[in-house]
Amino acid sequence: MVKIDGNTLTIDDVHNVARNKEDVTLDPEAKLRIEKSRENIEKILKDEKPVYGVNTGFGALVNVRISKEELAALQRNIVLSHAAGIGKSLEPDVIRAMMLLRANSLAKGFSGVRPLVIEKLIEFLNKDVVPFVPEMGSVGASGDLAPLSHIAMALIGEGYIMSGNKKIKTKQFLDSKGIKPLVLREKEGLSLLNGTQFMTSILSLLVRDMFKLIEVATLVAAGAVDVLLGTPKAYDERIQLARNHKGQIYIAKLLRDYLSNSELRESHIDCGNVQDAYTLRTIPQVYGAVYDILEFAKSVVENEINAATDNPLIFDGEVISGGNFHGEPVALVCDYLSIALTDMGNMIERRIDRLVNPMVNRGLAPFLATGKEGLNSGYMIWQYTAAAICNENKVLSHPATSDTIPTSAYQEDHVSMGATAARKLKKIYSNLINLISIEAMLVKVALELRRPLKSSEKVEKFFEKIEIQMNGDRYFGDDFNNVKEKIILEVER
Repeated sequence: MVKIDGNTLTIDDVHNVARNKEDVTLDPEAKLRIEKSRENIEKILKDEKPVYGVNTGFGALVNVRISKEELAALQRNIVLSHAAGIGKSLEPDVIRAMMLLRANSLAKGFSGVRPLVIEKLIEFLNKDVVPFVPEMGSVGASGDLAPLSHIAMALIGEGYIMSGNKKIKTKQFLDSKGIKPLVLREKEGLSLLNGTQFMTSILSLLVRDMFKLIEVATLVAAGAVDVLLGTPKAYDERIQLARNHKGQIYIAKLLRDYLSNSELRESHIDCGNVQDAYTLRTIPQVYGAVYDILEFAKSVVENEINAATDNPLIFDGEVISGGNFHGEPVALVCDYLSIALTDMGNMIERRIDRLVNPMVNRGLAPFLATGKEGLNSGYMIWQYTAAAICNENKVLSHPATSDTIPTSAYQEDHVSMGATAARKLKKIYSNLINLISIEAMLVKVALELRRPLKSSEKVEKFFEKIEIQMNGDRYFGDDFNNVKEKIILEVER
């Protein structure tokens, strides 16, 4: 059970609710804050003061006053009109994460909604109701308006719900489950839409996964170092402490641990090779830098998942318009991490080449081919695939945040493009898993070619899970998919 209070949610909580479907409940103290905040909205309505989002139009229509009789319609209309997303649906785990983060943000008690609004989001989560949310449409500034509108639309019984791979009319689905749709009151429509939960959901799930993936990637890299007859001397703790970057120290420690007591290492300990190529020698410096960026990203995302990101906000009876919906803090981190993962992938591709390239693979079979030389091409083309993936990542790593296009008649004249940054990052991350899987497949073949010598206990234990046939050319795609599946299971467990 994950209890939301607006302040203590973690990326592991997001993972557990989004993927493992752990139940959610609202903290009783948070509910009291929410009720108090709602009382302020009721008082404003009684006094008939003009307040943005409560009794005025939205965006560039901020100066239009709305009559008392039309206030409920105002909130419904903003949800329906802003649900302008297009494209395929987001994955269910991202949508569930969005609902959780939106509920947690509203639970801070600065938004003026009724507890019922948060409770309806929680009901959707606990009953696994997943709205259809198209992936495109947000510029990440007035919040992720379009994606969040599609969730809000489902809450009020409109739009579509995902059931497997099918879209079902929300009203039909809710009726079949005995779930009553939400009837919005003043400010509640706006509060459901104004936030950074689209981009933050993607980033929170990915950062959590990436901490696990970097350990797997380091283990695979250690295997590559060993089969390429590299030396772990470059991972000496004294070298790392002399530079004193936390990530570098951590990755070097992992490498030393992963390569401990390797027979392969002992077989060439006096070979006279002074130092290895950069892709073997500087793994701590490169992967360590990525790890440090991950730590930074985690600090930003765990702050954001516990932040009030709508507008206006209510403090001690005063309603203040601001810009917490602007996605810049999350957007910049997405772009930063995209660059980091792209470069990590560049290093992996160079090791993939070293594994198959007879000019540099230290006596392994050319292209790791088995059987008659020339008749069998081995894994030659998998380096091409890795090169193509890296090329795509380099294109995708161009910062989305370097662009801004004004919206809402110049009222919203600088936007973060954080949704684009998050979507690109998600693709780069998927591509990185592909690169690690190719490297792992090739390391497994190389380990078999180095027999009877063995690598370290930890490397051998990891690679014994991977089955590879050593009988000449065939379709290797199934092997790749099996390796990838094992890596994803390792990361998302």
